[in-house]
Amino acid sequence: MVISFRPKLFDTLPGYGQGHFTQDLSAGITVGVLALPLAMAFAIASGMSPTAGIWTAIVAGFLISALGGSRVQIGGPTGAFIPIIYAIVVDYGVSNLLIATMMSGVMLFAMGAFRLGNMIRFIPVSVVIGFTNGIAVVIFISQIKDFLGLSIDKMPGEFFGKMEALLGATHTIHLPTLAVAVASLVVLLAWNRTARRVAWMRRLPGPLAVLLIATAINAIVQFPVDTIGSRFGGIPQQVPHFGLPELSLGTLGKLIAPALTIALLGAIESLLSARVADNQIDDRHDPNQELMAQGIANVAAPLFGGFAATGAIARTATNIRSGGHTPIAGIIHALVLLAVVLALAPLASHIPLATLSAIVVIVSVNMGEWHAFAWKELTRYSRQYRTILLGTFFVTVVFDLTLAVELGMVLASLFFIYRMSDLTRVERIALEDYYGVEALSRADGTPRILAYRVFGSLFFGAANKLENLMLMEDGHPDALILDMEKVINIDTTGLDMLQALHRALEKRGTQLILCDLNAQPASIVQRSGFGETLGTENLAGNITDALLRAQRCGSRDAEVSYA
Repeated sequence: MVISFRPKLFDTLPGYGQGHFTQDLSAGITVGVLALPLAMAFAIASGMSPTAGIWTAIVAGFLISALGGSRVQIGGPTGAFIPIIYAIVVDYGVSNLLIATMMSGVMLFAMGAFRLGNMIRFIPVSVVIGFTNGIAVVIFISQIKDFLGLSIDKMPGEFFGKMEALLGATHTIHLPTLAVAVASLVVLLAWNRTARRVAWMRRLPGPLAVLLIATAINAIVQFPVDTIGSRFGGIPQQVPHFGLPELSLGTLGKLIAPALTIALLGAIESLLSARVADNQIDDRHDPNQELMAQGIANVAAPLFGGFAATGAIARTATNIRSGGHTPIAGIIHALVLLAVVLALAPLASHIPLATLSAIVVIVSVNMGEWHAFAWKELTRYSRQYRTILLGTFFVTVVFDLTLAVELGMVLASLFFIYRMSDLTRVERIALEDYYGVEALSRADGTPRILAYRVFGSLFFGAANKLENLMLMEDGHPDALILDMEKVINIDTTGLDMLQALHRALEKRGTQLILCDLNAQPASIVQRSGFGETLGTENLAGNITDALLRAQRCGSRDAEVSYA
């Protein structure tokens, strides 16, 4: 297999001019300043340092834009990863998280190299909405501690332990922290609402605006609240050491499941983001190239102390609205973040963690498609859709994202099998439509020819539809015709059932004739050797031809009537 590796950047460079660069520069700066507070907030919520979040945005953001399959995709840490990363950090530690991230990068690259990008689209929308809303709830719950300033030494990773810890610490609410968080939330909401009407405010993203305001006030007033400086010692004003995380072969096998979770979530979110972007810019991304770029980014980011990254829908949308035209905008966004770290890192020590918590709360609320849970909306769809949606949501919140996606896919598959089985049917054909009232029958009135039309798909979930024909409840004819014109697919189980029907009929002296086989059914009948077993004389082009052949099947002398 030849791997096709062609970043979208190569396609956009021919004809690239100063006008394009001006647009990309403006968009890159805007997205860069927006990414700064989000990268820190997502990292802290994930149990990592703010430095790890920033360098994830710098390294992964640069590589995803430079090597990806979308013109406008912006990569970096995202809110969707918060519950996954936090659980891995709690269970395995930071070093093993970095190893799991690199393993997920290898998986992502392999998915793209083997051209599995389009398969991600097979995940039903009910599963996507269910786990997206579930992740939003998990993120919201994860921010309660810092938003209220609760005294909890170590927050558990699983749902029930987390809720027990939060409820047990309600008496430790820190009023100054709560006041800063609420004030930050109010300012952020007000800024976002006012920015819709005031042009200059739209140039400064709300999260950055509230971060600058809160940091400036806290630097002057010195609120008695936790800051990046007090908890993490600030952000180093230097490039982190390059190197492999410490590898323990004993835990490598245990990290396969977490790595697979990161890879699947990264693939789903990045390709969803790219699809949304395609609709806004009238373009089409290369999903396989995008996955390979995501893989490279997730291998490289941990070498600088970063963690999992993927395509970020909010930052990608901001890039488009700001005039981003090519991957150059994403590259500039990473360089802007690098410049900010090298020039302004000491000022980050005054950033209140409560303000970052307020930013993440807004992100969690905005990322959920809450209208999908309205009863009026749910009743528009089938019971199966509602079961998958609510089941995936519940398992995501209470148990685990990987389990939720697995459950959602299993339910979706079972419901699909049931539906396809229900649509597959076998109907008796009235032969008088072809021969008039007097057709083939014996002197005693028993049928000499029976004909049935099969509809749908003869697959493992519907193969039993042919079982009744083996019982010969409608008589014991010389020939049985199956009109297969409406059969779109036959799998090996369906073929086995046809072969079983042929053997059962042969024992009774009845000839099986198939007619009007479509391309796929005809192909499997011939490739399996079943066509040779039947004989070419029993494979007819249409029902009329099949009836003519059926008349020659029996050697019995009989009067013609209809069946």
